[in-house]
Amino acid sequence: MVTENFWQKRMGGDANVIGRSITLDGVPHTIVGVLPNLPFSWTGPNAEIWTTKPFVIPGLSYERTMRGSGFLRVVGRLKPRMTIEQARAAMPPLEQSYRKQYPGKIDSSSVMTLKTLPEDVVGNLRPAFGTLLAAVALVLLIACSNVANLLLVRFTGRRREIALRMALGASRASVLRLFIFESLLVSVLAGVVGAALAWELVPLVPKMAANFLPFDPATTINLSLPVLGFTIALSILTGVAMGIYPALQSSRADLVDGLKESGRGTSGSAHQYRFRKILVGAQVALSVTLLAGAALLITSFVKLSRQSIGFHPENMWTGLVTLPQAPYPDSATRQRFVERTLAALNAIPSLQSATISGDIPLIAAAASNMLYTRPDREILPVDKRAAAAGHDIAPGYFKTFGIPILAGRDFDQHDVVDHQNVMLISQTGARKVFGNENPIGKTLLVSSASTPVEIVGVVGDVRTRRIADPDEVEIYRPWAQENFPFAVIAVRSNLREDAVTKVVQSALNTVDPGLAIAIPQSMDAILAQALGQARLMMWLLGIFAGAALLLATIGIYGAVAYTVEQRTGEIGVRMALGAQTMDVLRLVVKQGMRPVIFGLAVGLAAALALGRLIASQLYQTSAHNPLLLAATMSILAIAALLACLLPARRAALVDPIQALRIE
Repeated sequence: MVTENFWQKRMGGDANVIGRSITLDGVPHTIVGVLPNLPFSWTGPNAEIWTTKPFVIPGLSYERTMRGSGFLRVVGRLKPRMTIEQARAAMPPLEQSYRKQYPGKIDSSSVMTLKTLPEDVVGNLRPAFGTLLAAVALVLLIACSNVANLLLVRFTGRRREIALRMALGASRASVLRLFIFESLLVSVLAGVVGAALAWELVPLVPKMAANFLPFDPATTINLSLPVLGFTIALSILTGVAMGIYPALQSSRADLVDGLKESGRGTSGSAHQYRFRKILVGAQVALSVTLLAGAALLITSFVKLSRQSIGFHPENMWTGLVTLPQAPYPDSATRQRFVERTLAALNAIPSLQSATISGDIPLIAAAASNMLYTRPDREILPVDKRAAAAGHDIAPGYFKTFGIPILAGRDFDQHDVVDHQNVMLISQTGARKVFGNENPIGKTLLVSSASTPVEIVGVVGDVRTRRIADPDEVEIYRPWAQENFPFAVIAVRSNLREDAVTKVVQSALNTVDPGLAIAIPQSMDAILAQALGQARLMMWLLGIFAGAALLLATIGIYGAVAYTVEQRTGEIGVRMALGAQTMDVLRLVVKQGMRPVIFGLAVGLAAALALGRLIASQLYQTSAHNPLLLAATMSILAIAALLACLLPARRAALVDPIQALRIE
């Protein structure tokens, strides 16, 4: 069976595809069906063909496979009325039975893990999605408190208008409806503008994340209409909900007092003033929390991106070649393929160096585990042995990747299948296995076959699976002594990626015209993919934090400016009675910054709590970094101070005579 992608791209969407024959691994296969494209977390981005022989892995003996290998997955559907918890409870008896029946297998001590499909598809993205959802919620709450504060100030400034309406016969309910309708109108307009922006901007996010999120980068991703409708409805409901309290407060205006006021000489009741201060403090607290989280993730990404990976990815190109079983049935034929291919590649002047290996660095799915134990100590059972990252490499590997050989020697022409089995080990691995002993000349028993292998060299540590999590032990075996029918060609060249692909393919054609290069890509692209999730989180959370800072600053400025405008008469009286410019500045700034300071204190506590929640997503960054927290609070405090100073300066420049004339 083939996937829809394979059918459309490789077979031109042929309507008569059922019954057609294609050759896989040198064997004709008949297409019997077309599958929809499945989740990438199940199949990887390039799985396009499904066959019926999952246990036949070329180059892996049946005995070695049946001793326990971890490349298969079991997929099942729960019976009716069966819960996932009940299914998990049924696992331990199966595990115990398996251990008792097959005590010598590698996986006899393993524990089965049962996941639901959503859990499996989302995988390790769940914490990232949770963090983004929390960031969205914080921005929404900041916007809500902002709107509520501004509406409360605005409606309070219309007390005289409300009193006039009610004196002319308007009921409290009609005044309430008027204000709620105004809030609804603003919310609808804002929702429409936001929807238009989302329609244009949201499709850009998947393009930013297409190198690691589980979907096909070539698939067009558009904003979901149900999701868009939900967000518009949420914005409308939010606006209406935030307008209810200010409307209720304003509709309770005292008729006599309202008619006595000019509309500019009051800032509302003491209760309303306290509520406004609480809203400003809440904005600041939420902003501090979000800014602190963004600062932590940005710092974490910077440290992760600066982490030494142990090799030089610049000007590196890789491509995968699968060797068919018929012409390459064993290690010897695959070794001859490597020798001829490297000779063809090294003869090309535009290629600085070339090598072949069994996996691609920084692609975790391509790496394999290799069991090992020391024969000069207690020889552990197979299922109790430690596992190292294993690599099968051809000559020129360390030179091409720029990995230093720290002790001993590199592989040479004598390291072939009928000679002493040899290996190189990483520096950290040698220290872990042998301590302060010299590892050169020592022997390890590797793989489930307990093959004795002599260590002939020590190489530098390399991050071959994940940048953030180095393998403690890495073992390198010569391709001539162990290999599988998956060959990764790696070359170093100053040519462009597409040019290198053509050059390598032409060299490959001279060796075997029936082979093609799959997944040609640069190591820079692989490195970017390895950092993709962290980079996307940094950008998105940074954008949300910037939005939070902007909203909080606008909210503080709007609230203080409105209050100053409503107190113009009072300020004029103060200045007429002798108050100086600095006195007015100090008064406005003090009253504006008081809720800000309260919000900073609450936000600091919230940021410390948030740090514990996102600690698992941080790399070499303390969740309670005092410098980051101090910088975050300082940025917000400075922004709030500027938001208070602008209306305070305007208040200090009020002409007392003009203010009193208006009053």
